[in-house]
Amino acid sequence: MHEESSAAGSGARQGVTYAVLAAVLFGASTPFAKLLLRHSAPVVLAGLLYAGSGLGLSIWMALRAAVRARPAASAWRRSDLLWLAAAILTGGVLGPVLMMTGLRSIPAANASLLLNLEGVFTALLAWFVFRENLDRRVLAGLLAIVGGGVVLAWPARLAPAGALGSACIAGACVCWALDNNMTRRISIQDPFVIAALKGVTAGTLNLGVGAYLGLLTPGVAEVGAAALLGFAGYGISLTLFVLALRHLGAARTGAYFSTAPFIGAVASLAVFRHMPGPAMAAAAVLMGIGVWLHLTEKHVHHHTHAPLLHTHSHRHDEHHRHTHHFDWDGREPHEHEHRHEPRSHTHAHFPDIHHRHEH
Repeated sequence: MHEESSAAGSGARQGVTYAVLAAVLFGASTPFAKLLLRHSAPVVLAGLLYAGSGLGLSIWMALRAAVRARPAASAWRRSDLLWLAAAILTGGVLGPVLMMTGLRSIPAANASLLLNLEGVFTALLAWFVFRENLDRRVLAGLLAIVGGGVVLAWPARLAPAGALGSACIAGACVCWALDNNMTRRISIQDPFVIAALKGVTAGTLNLGVGAYLGLLTPGVAEVGAAALLGFAGYGISLTLFVLALRHLGAARTGAYFSTAPFIGAVASLAVFRHMPGPAMAAAAVLMGIGVWLHLTEKHVHHHTHAPLLHTHSHRHDEHHRHTHHFDWDGREPHEHEHRHEPRSHTHAHFPDIHHRHEH
């Protein structure tokens, strides 16, 4: 039992680290993207950020392959490809289009408030459609984190928002929530491949729309800056997000990632020399409470593991007691295809790649 709990705790800590780092990179990129908007139309900048993400990750994967041979990854099944295609369609195509459409008719402040719906929709879909376990402590933590985002984005005076524009922003949040949950289904696969494909697709689409509409295009220096920003704030961030999905599931990962607006606000203080106000302090308290509720969650019950064959980096813990059909040097963690036999036991766990069972 102790070994099982330790393994679950280690995986959860990794997942939390990945999710928080993803939020830090994405949130910190926001004020710099705002600076680049002075030289580019929003849809063109979105295209450059996504394209920089896809291109940067593709170069990284090429360098990785040249430096060292990678173990054989889990085979892509037809269902995996369908999940990936659906995630790219909803999150990389429909989401950005709805977002840009909404921004044309409602103020940015209203859009910022509505964007807090992504974390809520992600959790609701995870719990009621994709059957992740529903935990009152996690729900309370999510509400506290989202509440902090609302406090942070709430301006002194909201401008009237058009119904269509608001519906488009909310629709974009639904698309990204679907993307998060569908990506969770394939999070065992190489996260660099998933993030690169999303970046290339979304970048191509948005740049194509910008070219068709003849929108403002930035200069060479701004294009380079946008590509680098996209690689860090979108590409690496999304890769870490996929890794977090692997360890925590969609609802919990989405909740941690909802701290990105606060991180963006903190970064804006340094970039734009703004003074923090009471809203910043209130948001920090709410988000801190939410993160604490998640970190102190204990989910324990008797559960059954179905037979499973897959590939990922692992140690020989309670869930990985198998022999090797190759000459293993004893190094851990290591990566190879391995089989999990059916078993039933009780220990603390999260909805990671080994615990996707009904409750």
